Amino acid sequence: MLSVSLGAAPPPPAGWSPEELRLLTSLSIDRLGPVPADPSNRVADDPEAAELGRLLFSDPRLSANGKVSCASCHDPANGFTDRRATGLGIGTGTRRTMPILPAIYSTWQLWDGRADSLWAQALGPLENPLEHGFTRSEVAALVRTHYVGRYRRLFGPLPKLAAGRASPLGDPEARRRWATLSASQRQAVDRVFVKAGKAIAAFERRQRLQPTRFDLYLRSPSDSSPSPLSHREEAGLRIFIGKGKCTSCHGGPLLTNSDFANTGVPVRPGAPADEGLIAGVEVVRADPFNCKGAFSDDPGRSCDELEFAARGSPEQVRAYKVPSLRGVALRPPYMHAGQYADLERVVRHYSEAPAAPAGRTQLRPLRLNPRERGDLVAFLKTLSPTEAEARQAR
Repeated sequence: MLSVSLGAAPPPPAGWSPEELRLLTSLSIDRLGPVPADPSNRVADDPEAAELGRLLFSDPRLSANGKVSCASCHDPANGFTDRRATGLGIGTGTRRTMPILPAIYSTWQLWDGRADSLWAQALGPLENPLEHGFTRSEVAALVRTHYVGRYRRLFGPLPKLAAGRASPLGDPEARRRWATLSASQRQAVDRVFVKAGKAIAAFERRQRLQPTRFDLYLRSPSDSSPSPLSHREEAGLRIFIGKGKCTSCHGGPLLTNSDFANTGVPVRPGAPADEGLIAGVEVVRADPFNCKGAFSDDPGRSCDELEFAARGSPEQVRAYKVPSLRGVALRPPYMHAGQYADLERVVRHYSEAPAAPAGRTQLRPLRLNPRERGDLVAFLKTLSPTEAEARQAR
């Protein structure tokens, strides 16, 4: 559950009902509380860990070709995404790059929820053959070669590590090499690999969302002139909280409920089979790096969300993470595999609510007319800092 700060902010400009004012106030970034604690990562809020994580995040040596870093796809100037329909690393991925900033408030990571912490999420791309194409033994070796001092100050002495390219998830040669390692050698590699992920998570947790014109509007006194929003943008806001029913999923200060939904998004032509959450739940349960695993720093390992996560529910078929709308104008194209090029097409999809290619869509037709759709798009563009502001925040 997201904690919020209930500090008072000025009410939005006049013309709203008391019920509307309550809803609008709940959307303000001023209601966004601190980043939730992560007991599974003891260095989550350690500044020195964050600095190591910053260096690792931008290090292209953490890839098979020496050219791909985390920042290659998660560019701060693009809302920590890459403006591609699907991510591009060593190869071309099958889903769109998700933004980092809203993710730091969420338990479930990625479009299908297949990781349950920031640090576990950071590990997956490193060994994904389409992303970094690296192995955990190579990550450990790079830490030992280039970051040994920082590592020792944070975590103590580096264990003795096996050399070579080895991983249980790698190519056939990497898997063969992993099979030759002793249990203690595997554990040593895994420990360094995990701590690299926890440092990256510490860096990510220090990033902050920026207020937008919408937030300035919510802070404006009722007699402010000129208003931070145009008449058309305010009309779009009325649709957003009213006829459009957008706050059903995109509510709260993050403008997301952090849940998963089947919204009838079409299959990307040529894309491989993708079942969404129903498959992601099984992946995270089997992940040795989940919150119940041996690498969690939480001695209790209660992990209620993982323990009680539904499995095999029909509603999970092609259900994907509800993304935050903060910064949405900075990160086209849209949907989980970049199916729609612009916000106009996204809004039309929600207005028409087509049948889902599998499972059942949770949408109902809104039947917005062209003017209403245009007003809603105009409002959605107020939910992002300008590109200059985004670059300045780097």
